Amino acid sequence: MYKIAIDGPSGSGKSTLAKRLSAHLGFVYVDTGALYRAVGLYVYRAGADPKSSEEVEPLLGKISVGIKYIDGEQKTMLNGEDVSKEIRLPDISMYASAVSALPAVRKFLLGTQKDIIRTNNVIMDGRDIGTVIMPDAHVKIFLISNNETRAMRRCEELLEKGVTTTYEEVLADIVKRDANDSSRAVAPLTPAEDAVFLDNSTFTQDETFATALEIIKNRIDI
Repeated sequence: MYKIAIDGPSGSGKSTLAKRLSAHLGFVYVDTGALYRAVGLYVYRAGADPKSSEEVEPLLGKISVGIKYIDGEQKTMLNGEDVSKEIRLPDISMYASAVSALPAVRKFLLGTQKDIIRTNNVIMDGRDIGTVIMPDAHVKIFLISNNETRAMRRCEELLEKGVTTTYEEVLADIVKRDANDSSRAVAPLTPAEDAVFLDNSTFTQDETFATALEIIKNRIDI
């Protein structure tokens, strides 16, 4: 089974790229960030402190998260509810970043991710895929963009989904989340030593896709 890891900061276009590559290659796409966002959403709804292990760990036994494909589109499920839209709200981004730093949460979701990896050719995107989840991935891409480009892309994405926000709010969220993700003690945002960097700050989606596909074809026989 082939494994492709796409890591990078929030708003760099990881999910968009991974989805397109998976459709082109016929691989299973796994949005790990969505799983953490679902846990973050549950913690948010429960009124718990997302940075507190004492408050979050007791909630994990009440949470069931997973991925479903409906009409070819991946949906994130939380206790049977489709929360694909809710988990993209800026507040939930911060909750996702906070809970993802807790060892208990990472262990909780690791089993779900490993089960998918064992039985499928996969493309998985996140922040520690190439370093923690799939250190043996056949291809590791670290996708980056400048802050302004990332904020603009994320803002457009949210507005298209009917989420009310502003460019300034999204930019502030990105800067704050970068700091949180890079400095956390558990599985920080950091590229794998053998990752290929891809800066798509000035690329269109087509150019990003074409470049990533070339990287993949240079490393595995597909």
